[in-house]
Amino acid sequence: MSVNLDTCVVSPGDDDHLEDAWGLKERIRREEGVLKQRRGFFTDAYRRSTVYCYLADDAIVGFATVRRDGYVLFLAVDPDYRDDGIGKRLIARVVEDNQSVSCHARTTNEGALEFYESVGFEIERRIDNYYEDGGDAYYLTLGEGGGIRDRLSDLLGR
Repeated sequence: MSVNLDTCVVSPGDDDHLEDAWGLKERIRREEGVLKQRRGFFTDAYRRSTVYCYLADDAIVGFATVRRDGYVLFLAVDPDYRDDGIGKRLIARVVEDNQSVSCHARTTNEGALEFYESVGFEIERRIDNYYEDGGDAYYLTLGEGGGIRDRLSDLLGR
């Protein structure tokens, strides 16, 4: 789907686009069985983090919620926009602002794991019973081969 996208950055402490982000996360949870976080946890994490957003017609179509240490708490892209490179652009934006980038992903979330691998993340370790529901996770870091700034260029195809 080729459309004009706007970007915005939501600063810590701000609620801009919180409801839309929650709605997108919940839609993905219902349809794909991932992003199972509770509302209170999500809201608290959103408010404490920097949130990078992609918008189409003022509606969120992708966002990354990132702690100040470069840890990606949430990354979500509307399924209708997944072939537009939004996920890669979100990770590239996170790389611009952080010395290192890391995240967790469910061991069963093949789509997320394929995406993270495609942009250069590497599995550092497996953590059993990481999630509230007993699900296992991988801890991933963006590979340092050539440095994180080089990864940014690779992500953006420069």
